[in-house]
Amino acid sequence: LCRGGLAERLCRLQNRERSAISFWRHQCISDAKIPSDKSGVLIVKILEMFEECTIQVAICQQLEQSSAMLSSEDAVINAGEPILKVLFARETAAHLKSRPQDVIHIYPPWQKLLLKNADVPVIMNTYFSQKVLLSEHSETREKTYGLTKILIRKNIISLAQMFRLDDLDDELHQKSSDNQVACAPQIHNNCDSKQHPLAQSAVNDSLLEMVESQGAVGWREARVRVVIQRVYCLPAREGYRSHVQGNKPLLSNRGMFCRLCLLVQDAYGMFSEVQLQSLSSAEDIEQYCRRWEGKFCCLAGMKILQRTTRGRALGLFSLIDSLWPPVVPVKVPGQSQDSEMMTTNLPPPSFCYILTVQSGEIHVEVDEEEQISNLYQPPAVHGLKEILQIDGCNERCSFWARVLYLRLQTKHSVPINQKEIGLFVTDSTLQNVVHIIPKVVAVSVAASCVLSTEITEALSVASRLVFFKDALWGNGRIICVERTVLLLQKPLLYSAAGADLSELTGPVRLDELDSTTQANSVCAVRGTVVGVNESTAFSWPTCNRCGNGKLELCPQDRGLLYCSQCSEVVISPVLKMQLEVFLSCPSRSQSTVKVKVWHEMSFGLFVLINMLLSLQSYEVQSVLGKEVGLLNCYVHSVTSHPNCVALEEIVLL
Repeated sequence: LCRGGLAERLCRLQNRERSAISFWRHQCISDAKIPSDKSGVLIVKILEMFEECTIQVAICQQLEQSSAMLSSEDAVINAGEPILKVLFARETAAHLKSRPQDVIHIYPPWQKLLLKNADVPVIMNTYFSQKVLLSEHSETREKTYGLTKILIRKNIISLAQMFRLDDLDDELHQKSSDNQVACAPQIHNNCDSKQHPLAQSAVNDSLLEMVESQGAVGWREARVRVVIQRVYCLPAREGYRSHVQGNKPLLSNRGMFCRLCLLVQDAYGMFSEVQLQSLSSAEDIEQYCRRWEGKFCCLAGMKILQRTTRGRALGLFSLIDSLWPPVVPVKVPGQSQDSEMMTTNLPPPSFCYILTVQSGEIHVEVDEEEQISNLYQPPAVHGLKEILQIDGCNERCSFWARVLYLRLQTKHSVPINQKEIGLFVTDSTLQNVVHIIPKVVAVSVAASCVLSTEITEALSVASRLVFFKDALWGNGRIICVERTVLLLQKPLLYSAAGADLSELTGPVRLDELDSTTQANSVCAVRGTVVGVNESTAFSWPTCNRCGNGKLELCPQDRGLLYCSQCSEVVISPVLKMQLEVFLSCPSRSQSTVKVKVWHEMSFGLFVLINMLLSLQSYEVQSVLGKEVGLLNCYVHSVTSHPNCVALEEIVLL
């Protein structure tokens, strides 16, 4: 905007007007009475209502002060009193919830417009309006009719009719009865009035229209029908609890509490993220994905938590961009809703509303029996080879891979629930290629990515095939961030996108150490032992049951070891040994290759290991020159000054 220009001044004027209207309505509600000042107040009684161009038009009769004091049933219509046509904006109409026979007080600054060749004056600028209930009978009538359907006639006027064009289509001449639309259309079986008291309310198909009409306070008597594109969990603030689970969390993410969320899309292509606060059961996230994704649902009892944009929610919009453009044409606001007027040539969304449920309200009604929506876009599954060749940045990708090795971040200053996890994965597209592309790639799992208990337990036992849904690719890295979901099973619906999804056959191969090896990767090493680091060599016994490395001497028998975790004597401890050796590798002949070797052996060889760890000259000489086969190693660092590679021997899952 030009600073101080017309657009900026109009924007300030609109903001002041909205603030004044909101303050006036809040004051009327809090005072719970009609303002005593009647100067300039226009009092009307509604005779008929219809809608035209999203504006609610009310045919009213003006009442005098004496007639206005009567109830709406007792106020007699006098033919001598003037007839007015009152225009209510969509927001004002939603606030008043008026119907025929209601009495409305319209406060200044309302304006009267006299149209040429028209006998009925038009009343505009009716933002400061209040519906009046003058008796207990009227209040009872209001409560009784609150959940009934209102039949509102919608006058659909085309531009051809407005400008009196001669080439009118016959289909434009419709009877008014065909244009009558009920505010409560038929709802699906699982949304009937017996199960849900809000089933009689209007069902909209536009998120934006619902937000504009209902406001940020909440949707009380309206619902919107959307398609669930994605189901995922987000970390919740510390201390968050699910209300319906007896103060127990839905899921636990490394000690953090999580919230189930839905990414939904309406018929106009607009997205919204719905954050659920309570659930009827604590099923695993994988079950919700399989049951809900692609299905229609009705949202009710929502309130706006935040209106966010691309600059403030890059992760959310990277997921939205992966679902854009829509796979089927979507409706265009302000245009005819005929199928031929729909288009997919639209810019991607620039903002998104974050919605949350109001306590005690019916919030999400998922029709699980209905077929998958045509608007749903299942994850497009790619091979890892194809993903590594993507040129873009911050691109969402989905793939099916085998996890070979898991490594937790080793920074001691970082809390356990904020540590990043490194997963090293591969698939058939990497194992069957030449040396140009690595055979194993690293996938970083950020602390914000929620891992279900099933995933963490499965990966701690053995190598598993894992489906990574909506991971983030950029700057040569694959990262699991917020809204990324890890599953042990393939989804019911997914797009192969031309990828080779055949499973691995035969043993997994790692890339051998060479000049292209980078830090924080895994590789296979072969070479000759040329030295031993004496200062880092040591060994220690561990419990053969729980792996506890802090064993104590048994109080009853000083010759035995005792495990405080198992509370038992350790008869056959497992001895662990750490030894750093220097290798000469033909693939990196100019580098010093240092490998941290871990060994486990029975306690019967304790004397032999102690002799080796004492590193007397004859023992070191016996180790030097030994050939080392292919060791699976993790690359800690690669430096050029000095030219050194630091490795650690690992065991694959």
